[in-house]
Amino acid sequence: MLDFSFTEEQELFRTNLRRFCRDRVVPRLDEMEREREIPDDLIKAMADMGLIAMSISEKYGGTGLDAVTAGIAAEELAFADTSCSIPAFFLIQNAWGYLLDKYGTQELKGEVLPMVRRGESFLGVATTEPDIGSDLASMKTRIAKDGDGYVVKGEKNYISGVREAERHGGGYVTLAKMTPELGTRGMSLFYLPIKGTPGIKVTYLEELGREGISWGGFFIDDVHIPRHYLIGEENRGFYIVHEGYEFARGMIALVCAGAAAKSLENAMNYMKQRQAFGQAIARYEGLQFALAEDYAKIEAARLLAYRALWLYDKEQKGGNISRFEVSKAVAMAKMLSPIWAFDTINDAMQWQGAFGYSKECQEQRALRGVRSFTLAEGSTEVMKLIVARELLGREYLAYR
Repeated sequence: MLDFSFTEEQELFRTNLRRFCRDRVVPRLDEMEREREIPDDLIKAMADMGLIAMSISEKYGGTGLDAVTAGIAAEELAFADTSCSIPAFFLIQNAWGYLLDKYGTQELKGEVLPMVRRGESFLGVATTEPDIGSDLASMKTRIAKDGDGYVVKGEKNYISGVREAERHGGGYVTLAKMTPELGTRGMSLFYLPIKGTPGIKVTYLEELGREGISWGGFFIDDVHIPRHYLIGEENRGFYIVHEGYEFARGMIALVCAGAAAKSLENAMNYMKQRQAFGQAIARYEGLQFALAEDYAKIEAARLLAYRALWLYDKEQKGGNISRFEVSKAVAMAKMLSPIWAFDTINDAMQWQGAFGYSKECQEQRALRGVRSFTLAEGSTEVMKLIVARELLGREYLAYR
């Protein structure tokens, strides 16, 4: 029998988190947008509540919570912060903290994870380059053996959290080519610290939304890293990194659904109050039918996302689930949720008339934030390729 219920512990977690968001997050949204950062005391409060890198093991300060529970957190944070700044901050460190915990050396994990967990440093992912996104095979950044460690040279761009890593400390789960002639089979994954590292030069970009978390890149000029910074085996980085991306994509689908659900709530409240031609506009079928369709799509997106994270958990724990089945499920959720959420939020703005186009209407934050996730952690088009690949077979891949 299918079971669509959450556990008692998960329901309690959701209730407590929603209360935390109402009391601590919502009152700071204007400040975050104005100052373009998440306040330090709010990060500390999130850490104290156990939200940052919550999926890492207890040995390093985490709780080892499952992917579905992480999805609950992502959804609730987005319901509160529809700009998606705090949700992005959360999901990035949760996904890549988990991956580093699983594949990193004991020395590296002890050095990095406890500080990330306490909110004292930032951990992100760096794969994209100025002209390289999902086509990782064309990556130009190189890593080579160098004495007792490795030397890295290249450039990464369109990376979240660069200011946080430069200001507070921390670094990135980074991908580079080690054996270029092997293509994706010759890539290695490693930890690259940012703050105070000779040869690192950080650059900044201005995002359309998500003002609370920074965006930019960095040049890597012959940076030496120790051997224990390697994550997993040499030349296995391409395969390892996708486990982190799949975790992140499942949470992203719930971030989009959470932000859209809040927009629907705001719009419904407005529709009940706003009068036109002698009655509340909520009485008009044109709005009711669109509302029903949007609500159903967001509910469908939630179910796809939770199923994908459930499958991810099963596969990670050694269950009888294939990696490709997880990839397809996650890609379906990530393919549909940002688009459906964007359309829903846009409808919510339309229903609120001229007010919906004003900066006073928080749906403009949600629209800009959710738009990023049609690109981040794999574009919508790449998600479609993944789903089609699993349906038709790899022999039908157009890019081979």
